[in-house]
Amino acid sequence: MKYTDIAIIGGGLAGSTAAAMLGRAGIPTVLIDPHQVYPFDFRVEKISGDEQVGRFYQTGIADSVLRSATHDGENWIARFGYLLDKKPSRQYGIMYDALIGAVRAEIAPPAEIIYAKVTDVATSAERQKLTLSDGKTISARLVVLANGLSVGLRRNLGIEREVISASHSISIGFDLVPVGRPAFEFPALTYFSERAKERVAYVTLFPIGKRMRANLFVYREVDDPWLREMRKKPVETMNAVLPRLRRITGEYAVAGDVKIRPADVYVSTGYRQPGIVLVGDAFAATCPVTGTGTDKVFTDVAQLCNVHIPAWLASEGMSEAKIASFYDDPVKQACDAWSMSKAISFRKVTIENGLYWQAQRWARFLAWFGEGALRRIRNGISAGSNRPARASSSSLSSSA
Repeated sequence: MKYTDIAIIGGGLAGSTAAAMLGRAGIPTVLIDPHQVYPFDFRVEKISGDEQVGRFYQTGIADSVLRSATHDGENWIARFGYLLDKKPSRQYGIMYDALIGAVRAEIAPPAEIIYAKVTDVATSAERQKLTLSDGKTISARLVVLANGLSVGLRRNLGIEREVISASHSISIGFDLVPVGRPAFEFPALTYFSERAKERVAYVTLFPIGKRMRANLFVYREVDDPWLREMRKKPVETMNAVLPRLRRITGEYAVAGDVKIRPADVYVSTGYRQPGIVLVGDAFAATCPVTGTGTDKVFTDVAQLCNVHIPAWLASEGMSEAKIASFYDDPVKQACDAWSMSKAISFRKVTIENGLYWQAQRWARFLAWFGEGALRRIRNGISAGSNRPARASSSSLSSSA
C-alpha cells in the first residue's frame, strides 16, 4: 500500500492544477488519472478576462502555463453586422488537452502522477483507501474528487447529482478560415445574436497558434435537427442564424470537424462526508456560455489548496466538520452563486421575448456601443496629444 497525504482522483483542469499547487507547497500528493497523454476533449479552449486570469494567478502556475497559450491582445465586439468596440483583451486561447499538458508539466515532487483508474474508494474520519485498476492500493489522509462528469465513484459514496436545467445550453466548436485572403482582419471577435428566435447566444472567434477557433453557443434541445445541419452544412447554417456576421468577418469556411457538446446545469447532493472533498465539475457544473466554469475551478482549487488543506493537515483526522469549512467558504460560495446566476440570466436574456428581456438586450447593445465610442474618443485624444506639435510661421521665420 502506498501512503500519501492527498490523493486526487481525476487529472483534468481541477485535479492537475491542485496537484501542481500541492506539490509546490511541499505536500505529498498523488494524482490518479488513466491518461498519460490527455486525449482531445472539447471543453475549455480559452482563459479570458481580468477576473478569470486573476483567479488563475492565485494558483501560482499561471505564468508558466500561459506561455503555451495564444494571447490575442484585442477583442472586437459586434452585433447586427456593426462593429461596436475594439476592446483590449486578456484572452488566451489553448486547446484543452494542451492546457492539461501545460498544467501537468508544473507537477513536481512531493506530488506525483499515477496512470490508472480508481475502482473503489473507502472513506472514514481518519484515512481513506483507494483501490486502483492495476490492483494496487493507496492510503491517503484526504481524497480530492476532481473527476468531472464521471458519476460511478460518487454514487458508490452516496453522492448524487441534482439537475437544475437539463441540456441548458449546447457548445459547438470548429476552426474558421478566411476565403480569398490569407487572414482575418480582427485579432479576436465576439459576435452576439441578431434575433432571439434563433436561440443563439453568441459566437466567439479567437486564435490558437495559427488557427482561428470558433465557439458557438446556442440554447436548443439535443435532438434538434438544426444540430445535424450544423454538422453537415456549418457555413450555410451559421449564415442563416447570423446573417450579418460576414459584414465583420468577410467570407469564411469551416475546416475540420464540428464538435458539439450539450451541458446540464447541476449540483451535487450528499457530498458533506468525512475524508473526501469535491471540486470543479465534480461538485457542480454551470453553463459554458458564461465561461464561469473555469472561474469556479480556479476558485475551488485556490481556496482548497491555499487555505483549507494546510489547515486540515495541521491536526489529526479528516472529519466532516473539517471538510464542511471548504463548502462553507464565503469566497467559494460567492463564486458558485455568481456562476449559477449568470447561467440562468444569460439564457433568459438570449431567448426570452418579454418586454423586460428585449429591453435588456437593447441595453447591452447600447452599453457596448457607448463603451466603444468612448474608447475611440479617448484613443483619438491620446493620439492627438502624442502627435508632434507643428511649429508656427513666426517661430519658423525667427529661427531662420
